[in-house]
Amino acid sequence: MQLDKIIAYHKALSDATRVRMLILLGEGELSGGVLAEKLGLTPATITHHAAKLREASLIHERRDKNTIYFTLNEYFIRSNATATAELIFRNRKGDTTAMQDADMNLLLAKSVIRNFFTPDGKLKSMPAQLKKKLIVLTHLVGQLDKGRTYTEKELNEWIKSYHPDFATIRREFIMHQFMFRENEIYELNPPEMWAKWEALS
Repeated sequence: MQLDKIIAYHKALSDATRVRMLILLGEGELSGGVLAEKLGLTPATITHHAAKLREASLIHERRDKNTIYFTLNEYFIRSNATATAELIFRNRKGDTTAMQDADMNLLLAKSVIRNFFTPDGKLKSMPAQLKKKLIVLTHLVGQLDKGRTYTEKELNEWIKSYHPDFATIRREFIMHQFMFRENEIYELNPPEMWAKWEALS
């Protein structure tokens, strides 16, 4: 998942009907029938637009007997909006304060890596604190090959070379947008989409 995924996100938002659907879903889960009624559209039209939103990972859906319900993928919506801004402004030079913050962040990251990894690079344990956890995850995914796709088995084996609890770490990669999964195939997201530990207090 590279720049084209961010573009797909914005293409999904380029239709007024789809934006209106998202606004309604912002209030909570709704069925396709309710969305159609509220928007004055046919169920088939809602199904068409929902497919576009689902392909862009903007919504989740679940089926209960013959009814399909939709909910927002709120984390993905927010993270893509942030990733877009950071991608656009990534080359803007910061002021002295920003440079000082970057130096402090670098020292913190080195400290966490030193405390949670053995000298030969094995992960001792996953930090409980979110900020430190994200530093550890960022360090780990930095060892993966950019642009390469991994089967679930390949990714599991790779994670096990660092820590035995591959299932938890694999879920953390997805949850915090470090990786993208589709049809059991995993790929790194662009760094602009990763959960940013630097933004946490």
